[in-house]
Amino acid sequence: MATPAWQRKEGQNPAGGLNAKGRASYKAQTGGTLKAPVKGRPTTPEQMRRKGSFLSRMGGSPGPMKDEKGRPTRKALALKAWGASSPEQARSMGKRLLEQYARAKADKDKK
Repeated sequence: MATPAWQRKEGQNPAGGLNAKGRASYKAQTGGTLKAPVKGRPTTPEQMRRKGSFLSRMGGSPGPMKDEKGRPTRKALALKAWGASSPEQARSMGKRLLEQYARAKADKDKK
């Protein structure tokens, strides 16, 4: 049996993360639903939560940003796709977005 597309180059976006074929392959194999990255400034509380959670998690994950040949790793590409250029920036952006989400949710609950 061949490996699923989400684990091969054809299912990976060269700019980081998975492409549509990779997300479909992941769903077929695991039943999980993956969404595309939140590009740019999040406009809804749900986008703030997703982007903040991803950036906080990936910013704290171990691993290099460049491989032995000086090319960006999949981690670096994924962070860039979500709008962060370093793990430190990812952690700070993630924290800020999760705080904004909490405020937006609290405001919505007051109404």
